[in-house]
Amino acid sequence: MNTKVVIAGVELKNPVMTASGTFGSGMEYGEFVDLNKLGAVVTKGVSNVAWPGNPTPRVAEVTGGMLNAIGLQNPGIDVFIERDIPFLKKYDTKIIVNVCGHSVEEYLETVDKLSDQPVDMLEINVSCPNVKAGAIQFGQDPKVLESVTKEIKAHAKQPVIMKLSPNVTSIKDMAMAAEAGGADAVSLINTLIGMKIDIYRKQFVLANKTGGFSGPAVKPVAIRMVYEASHAVSIPVIGMGGIASGEDAIEFMMAGASAISVGTMNFAEPRTTEMVIKGIEQYMESQGMTDIKDIVRL
Repeated sequence: MNTKVVIAGVELKNPVMTASGTFGSGMEYGEFVDLNKLGAVVTKGVSNVAWPGNPTPRVAEVTGGMLNAIGLQNPGIDVFIERDIPFLKKYDTKIIVNVCGHSVEEYLETVDKLSDQPVDMLEINVSCPNVKAGAIQFGQDPKVLESVTKEIKAHAKQPVIMKLSPNVTSIKDMAMAAEAGGADAVSLINTLIGMKIDIYRKQFVLANKTGGFSGPAVKPVAIRMVYEASHAVSIPVIGMGGIASGEDAIEFMMAGASAISVGTMNFAEPRTTEMVIKGIEQYMESQGMTDIKDIVRL
């Protein structure tokens, strides 16, 4: 049974990867998950310098998922290169580094430092607030997205995946803008914006008031957006948003995803990635499929 997929010239042993921010760099999950079985590990967001993140409380459970306002807390690119990459290189899996920044210059500084590192792809988080544009996200304006993609592509030595925000009027326009800017692939969806209020304490549950909503409840929205994006561009689409099983992953692939990422469910069941891989194989076997390319795209 062949489960190999190719994204931007990079071959993955299977289409299952981790969603950025839900798996660290794999260290926290090493005793639960065999990283060798994963198609790729997508790291937590990495910036040019250490980011402290948002004040607490910054995580809340809600019906059908969770809210988070972590604020992309991370120790910065230098620590990542020294600590995380050597750890991941011990395993037979592809390494995709998620890059974040508050300005184009911050993105480029991180991308440049990764240029000579043994990582396979870069995933650019364009849901970061652009400080030079009044904190509007890079991924909410097609022209800005196309421009930042072009600049990053001019510097990057690895294939570039642009991670798209669902908090836009037209996901098709954003996917097309990323492709026009030279992106090698797009991934979606990032979190929806949500809020929770404690009616007894009469205050917001998150210190940040709003947070990113993720989990099983967002899957129908994610499926629709992956379908729209994949029919608007010719580059590969990586789908994510509420995946909890092999059946969920197959649904995303039928909607047009070439690969998928598992996120929030890693918190509820650390072995979800392995369970999804097994679920895909069981589905293929039940359908008499010998190659993952046999999965129908609608």
